[in-house]
Amino acid sequence: MAAVLLALTLAAPVLLVASGPVPDINNGTVPLVLWHGMGDSCCNPLSMGSIKKMMEEEIPGIYVLSLMIGKNVVEDTENGFFLDVNTQVSMVCSQLAQDARLQGGYNAMGFSQGGQFLRAVAQRCPSPPMRTLISVGGQHQGVYGLPRCPGESSHICDMIREALNRGAYSDLVQKHLVQAQYWHDPLNDDLYKQHSLFLADINQERVVNETYRKNLQQLQKFVMVKFLQDTVVDPVDTEWFGFLKAGQAKETETLQESALYREDRLGLAAMDKAHKLVFLSTDGDHLQFSREWFTANLLPFLR
Repeated sequence: MAAVLLALTLAAPVLLVASGPVPDINNGTVPLVLWHGMGDSCCNPLSMGSIKKMMEEEIPGIYVLSLMIGKNVVEDTENGFFLDVNTQVSMVCSQLAQDARLQGGYNAMGFSQGGQFLRAVAQRCPSPPMRTLISVGGQHQGVYGLPRCPGESSHICDMIREALNRGAYSDLVQKHLVQAQYWHDPLNDDLYKQHSLFLADINQERVVNETYRKNLQQLQKFVMVKFLQDTVVDPVDTEWFGFLKAGQAKETETLQESALYREDRLGLAAMDKAHKLVFLSTDGDHLQFSREWFTANLLPFLR
């Protein structure tokens, strides 16, 4: 009994402190997590660094975390090509869970492939909670073509194209090439469903994971931005969760026409009915938009 009383006495000051007002470390704002696209890095002053700075100017006091996948900017850029996507998502989930400023919830904005990667975070890692997901040119049904690979290393782009053409669904290519993990061949649908290590899983192509479905529906808003003059993403409909109809490579279908939506394997139909899905477009090429467009169309979801 004496030991219990001593423990309570020692704990008393802690209890008193804990019961007082909790400091608002985010200044009343919702933190924002950014994930860059292929060929980019967390801190490029011409891209993600500029977005981070703009957000801090538009919403004073906001905490913006631009994700670095690796120990430095070079690793971050290379990992966007060569580090298994599932490993990347796990790394990010761990980082978010350990960040004290995110524990009350956060908004997320993914650029190009960062869009589908952050959706995987929403589906797999509900704590801390993602409130709104904004996908800027994300490829949610994958790609079938790489007409123009962004980034400064053209030899890397050439190597990626060669590997994808040689065998996107071979074990070697799937495990070591990020873009192969969201390669979606409508002419080989069975191969895609069987061997896609990332996209077929998060899109519920093999089995329906009810946890994925439940977690995604926790989003308040899922905003998708399509670039109408996109020369990088093929087909561009994937930026609105549409894709090529199976068995051919010319005719596309919208999200609402797809089996994914009709069977509601991800809960997207339910989210659509609840007005949680937002489809935006802009006239630019891939990831090309003005500050004015961003401020008018995306900023309202982040305040």
